[in-house]
Amino acid sequence: MKEAVEIGKNPAAEPNLPDLMAEVARGDTEAFATLYDVVAGPVLGIVRRVVRDGAQSEEVAQEVLVEVWRTAARYRPERGSVMNWVLTLAHQRSVDRVRSVEASAAREQRAALLDRTPEFDEVTEQVEARLEHEQVRRCLRTLTELQRQSVTLAYYRGLTYREVAELLSLPLGTVKTRLRDGLIRLRDCLGVAA
Repeated sequence: MKEAVEIGKNPAAEPNLPDLMAEVARGDTEAFATLYDVVAGPVLGIVRRVVRDGAQSEEVAQEVLVEVWRTAARYRPERGSVMNWVLTLAHQRSVDRVRSVEASAAREQRAALLDRTPEFDEVTEQVEARLEHEQVRRCLRTLTELQRQSVTLAYYRGLTYREVAELLSLPLGTVKTRLRDGLIRLRDCLGVAA
């Protein structure tokens, strides 16, 4: 007879999840353990599909199950099944984790870019340098031919006064005078204070 009762029992019978939730809401840890056994696998499955990282999936699944324990009283049977409620929590928590990880990666990437950004604006520096070069060229055009040649040879080619004098076939004193006069005119044209 005892065998008939054993055979008549259905060990695979699912527990009544709404009743379990009511017990969990009252703080029944045994009811939660039973609920945990039923929902933990599906929760981990949905979390893994969204998060796609094994370690993080287990962490998120654990967070979901803790949330189920803490918020069991919020479950409303008229809004859907217990399994749907739990899996909705799992999906929401998983999406939150993915967004958090992506936002963190984006912040780190922006921080890395800021670390590589020079302390000055290269484009501004280049534009200013180009404008200065153009202003110098314009001012060089205001010099006499001899002054322009002397300044160009001495300051752009790096020749000494003596080398400039030899190259232009002029006395050294004349080259020095032309250079001095040319530099004064350049300074005035560029608006540089003396």
